[in-house]
Amino acid sequence: MTLGANAQAADIKIGMAEALTGGAAQYGISIRHGFELAAGEINAAGGVDGNQLKLIVDDDQGKKEEAINVFKKLIFQDKVLMVFGPTLSNSAQAADPIAQGARTVAFGTSNTADGITSIGDYVFRNSVTEADVLPETLRVAVKHAHIKKVAVMYGNDDVFTKSGYDNFKKALEAAHIPVTTTETFAKGDVDFKAQLTKIKATHPDAIVLSALLAEGAPIMVQARQLGINVPFIGGNGMNSVKVFTLAKGASDDLYVGSPWSASNDSAENVAFIKAFEAKFNTPPDQFAAQSYDAMHIMVQALKTIKLSGDLATERTALRDALPKVKWTGATGAFQFHRAMNKAGKPAGYDAQQTAIVSVTKGEQFVIEK
Repeated sequence: MTLGANAQAADIKIGMAEALTGGAAQYGISIRHGFELAAGEINAAGGVDGNQLKLIVDDDQGKKEEAINVFKKLIFQDKVLMVFGPTLSNSAQAADPIAQGARTVAFGTSNTADGITSIGDYVFRNSVTEADVLPETLRVAVKHAHIKKVAVMYGNDDVFTKSGYDNFKKALEAAHIPVTTTETFAKGDVDFKAQLTKIKATHPDAIVLSALLAEGAPIMVQARQLGINVPFIGGNGMNSVKVFTLAKGASDDLYVGSPWSASNDSAENVAFIKAFEAKFNTPPDQFAAQSYDAMHIMVQALKTIKLSGDLATERTALRDALPKVKWTGATGAFQFHRAMNKAGKPAGYDAQQTAIVSVTKGEQFVIEK
């Protein structure tokens, strides 16, 4: 007697579009490691009803055009069940509409700019938006560092850093904190002394910084070289252990907020950090933790649907199952909440999680309440 097709174990193809080369590679590689660790654990424990997860990994290079190409390849050629990524919010704005049009889940683990999930009901993310995190980061920094007035610096040519700036601006207005000056920079800039000299002349109590690490770390270094020794308040682009090497000797007093902290001693996080370090010989960051949890969240949904072999049906069933998932992982307790589009109609799904605020001291993120 032969077993029917449904009884045979099959590979479940999961797409991954991440920036593995280029300026955002430090995020993309970390994200890839988080996915690989989670998928390895799930497969070793029997997969999903005996079916193994198969990751199909593509490099979006941190570029919009590349993200579009990779999404098309994964969805239409590789015929993946769903796509994780892309790494940057800029790329997500460009590529997610392709997944939405193809009725295929796009699940972001590192996109925090406003408006991503308003693209449509196949767009999910477990990365907490800057709009939710930044007011809390600001509140804790103000409380601990006795901040009365701030200068602001942001990248004005990127969806993520511009959205971070918009949300910092709202939070500063709500907290009635005056801004002494606002300075901008662009991706790829290396000399920030002109902006920092202007900032220094205004004597702020802190610098609010919406940047990715490639520009953010040199900004911290150059600020200290100019004798600016006030705290920095950053978005989640600065929340990485890489800041300790990229801003070596100048990384103290950076406040960041995120649902994940290396110093959080929950059982789930301790186990994650231990497993990650054993596999990759390097400590994880927020981006690895979020991708690790995302794979587990997706698998919880997958376990509730029937894998029929009809790809279109399975893609929609996964979309329908995901919003119901509740999960406690490395980033703490998680569930989705529905996002609205510009017209006020229900769209995709955002993360509902509490932010932990940390400040850098030595080579550690120290949790502040």
